[in-house]
Amino acid sequence: KMTFTEMYKDFKEGTGKVKIRAKNNLPQMEPYTCPTYIGFPNKISDQYRAAEFIKELNDFEKNDNFPNFIILLLPNDHTSGTKPGLPTPKAAVADNDLALGKIVEAVSNSKFWKETCIFVTEDDPQAGLDHVDGHRTVGMVISPYTKRKEVVSTYYSQINMFRTMENILGIPPLNKFDLTAEVMSDCFTEKADFTPYKAIPNNIPLDQINPELLSLSGDELFWAKKSMEQELDELDRIDEDTFNRIIWHAVKGYDVPYPVLKNEM
Repeated sequence: KMTFTEMYKDFKEGTGKVKIRAKNNLPQMEPYTCPTYIGFPNKISDQYRAAEFIKELNDFEKNDNFPNFIILLLPNDHTSGTKPGLPTPKAAVADNDLALGKIVEAVSNSKFWKETCIFVTEDDPQAGLDHVDGHRTVGMVISPYTKRKEVVSTYYSQINMFRTMENILGIPPLNKFDLTAEVMSDCFTEKADFTPYKAIPNNIPLDQINPELLSLSGDELFWAKKSMEQELDELDRIDEDTFNRIIWHAVKGYDVPYPVLKNEM
């Protein structure tokens, strides 16, 4: 098996030795799946995923056939914990952030920008702790018709995001939950701003790699071994509580206590 470092080097240098192909588990979705855009494993850089999307976007512009709805997965913010040979949590999140920025930059410079809205959220936010409150997660709405540089404090959940997308597409609610959900109207404005976005460069090397076990001791060694026990090549195979603790200590420090979880809302 090739390592992250080898595959990232191949991507950066454009040597083309690594051939990546994706296959959908649902045969009926195969015609709508990009054959070169893969989800997991996250040992593939999100820079590759962003580049593949931008290639398709350029084709959509040439052929004027941009789909009405696209689902795009950038998985590397899951990180690989402190598993040796894979990017550090900080590098993995930087990889994810930069990829998203490049995608938004490309879309906002395309002819489709004036009719596009990008929604960004985590797939499983309930399993990890936000740094302010465990009930929060990432939620971004990006469009010429969204408020620029605005933090919206209105309470919204993923179902509100779902309902907003349905409204934009002109399709009816799919069940009682999105039927009763409000659209995210506080995120939008009637006055459009078509200024394109410019991606912010990363300030953490994307190939910053977790050290090998022989160089570790104490808590660092303990959590690196715990990282190696996790199934990282497939979605939702990790022990979430253990993995959250791995990431917490890797980022905050091994002497910083993990937050006490409360059951009450």
